[in-house]
Amino acid sequence: MTYSERKEKEKHLLYLIEHKRLHSLEKVASDYECSVRTVKRMLTNLREEGYAISYCRKNNNYFIKK
Repeated sequence: MTYSERKEKEKHLLYLIEHKRLHSLEKVASDYECSVRTVKRMLTNLREEGYAISYCRKNNNYFIKK
């Protein structure tokens, strides 16, 4: 995966989080054709860029804290 592909996938991942559509890292990993660990790294990169991404165990959903 090239840098530009990774950034594009991170952008889409952020879109999924903002619209409360990210429920399963396994599903995203299969869609992106990568590992779950890679998706977790993408989430970490987004957090380092300043997004306050959290996970709600009750709703099994990722969201952005405001």
